[in-house]
Amino acid sequence: MIEFFQVLVSGIMLGGIYSLISIGLTLIFGIMRILNFAHGEYLMIAMYLSFWLFKLLNIDPYVSIIIVVPALFLLGIISQKLVIKPIINAPPTMQIFATVGLSLVFQNLALFLWKADYRTVKTSYQTATIHLGPMLVSFPRMVAFLIAIIVSLGFFYFLKNTYTGKALRSIAQNREAAMLMGIDVSKMYMIAFALGTACVGVAGALLMPVYYVFPTVGTYFGVTAFVVVVLGGMGNMTGAFLGGLLIGVIESISGVYIDPSLKEAVYFIIFILVLLFKPSGLFGLRGAEEVGLK
Repeated sequence: MIEFFQVLVSGIMLGGIYSLISIGLTLIFGIMRILNFAHGEYLMIAMYLSFWLFKLLNIDPYVSIIIVVPALFLLGIISQKLVIKPIINAPPTMQIFATVGLSLVFQNLALFLWKADYRTVKTSYQTATIHLGPMLVSFPRMVAFLIAIIVSLGFFYFLKNTYTGKALRSIAQNREAAMLMGIDVSKMYMIAFALGTACVGVAGALLMPVYYVFPTVGTYFGVTAFVVVVLGGMGNMTGAFLGGLLIGVIESISGVYIDPSLKEAVYFIIFILVLLFKPSGLFGLRGAEEVGLK
């Protein structure tokens, strides 16, 4: 029983990171109605930034958040202006091709600059553990989970209680009505995309002490984020958070009690079953994908 709870806690810790990545993705979709297939590559870039800050300047990965997040926010603004803005009203197929193309550009640029080597950081706390009663919890995963929770709560507060957050939600519900109320939709789209990429900036720095970075690392986390977003309900922020925790738990339990090589297959099977019986997602409402950010 203790072993099961140990695995469960480990899955929840990992799920916190998945939630943070997925919140950024669901924010972009909920407001802009664009499926960003380059989302995982922004995470990869954030991980590389955190790695090189540690390697060259000896900046701790957790401290590097204060540099990585603004850098990813700026990269999000540039990407939105150069790639996303011209296709915002284009057919969905063109939007998909554009973001997939952006993904390939980032992957191959990373491959050209840093080769295909797996890289990680070595910190004094990398293998440290914390006692929670009879259980041992990885210190880096505990810190990552707590920071992910704090950032997620701050994000929810921002969307619910600030003018910009309310403007973003109003655009998600009805873009034309928001424009008539004097909201600069183009500016809000830029902010939404930049915030979505900033979220993965936090996640990338949090992942460095516990994971390797390589040019295609974003593919795995990007696919996982899409599974989380669909499971939670497209555009549903709370669903994205809970879905991330759920996928983390499923992955952890299946990796220990079934087979580590099948852990992705297990949550994809569950994903397919959910789509068959509840296409709107576990926490979504029927037709919610037409409403916007919730």
